[in-house]
Amino acid sequence: MKHPEFAPGFRLSVVDAVILAAGAGSTVVLGRQAWWAGLVVGFVIGHFFLFCNVFRISRRPEMIWAAAFTAMAGATVLAGVPGWGMTVITSLLLSASLIWLEMRKPSYHGVCWRRINPRLREWWEKTAS
Repeated sequence: MKHPEFAPGFRLSVVDAVILAAGAGSTVVLGRQAWWAGLVVGFVIGHFFLFCNVFRISRRPEMIWAAAFTAMAGATVLAGVPGWGMTVITSLLLSASLIWLEMRKPSYHGVCWRRINPRLREWWEKTAS
């Protein structure tokens, strides 16, 4: 198996840009129908961008966030609890916590990686062999 090229830091592909554009359009269209639907789409697309392109967190924390947000948003839609305010605040706190934990790993390769993780290349070369 070929090891991927060493390319840390912010990234943005054509596919990412298309997803962001479609998400932004969907946010506006759905938000006109039901404000909370636009909130959900925009919030998820925004986190996709932060997690995959800016901080580049690993799959497990990304799935933890997705499960927590889906559970809270689903409960809010179905039962009105915990409510959109609590869902957003809790999701943002979880996002910040997961990003902070990711930035402490020897594999951190998102924005500001040179300052936060100056030994990333060493780690990457070890895992490549």
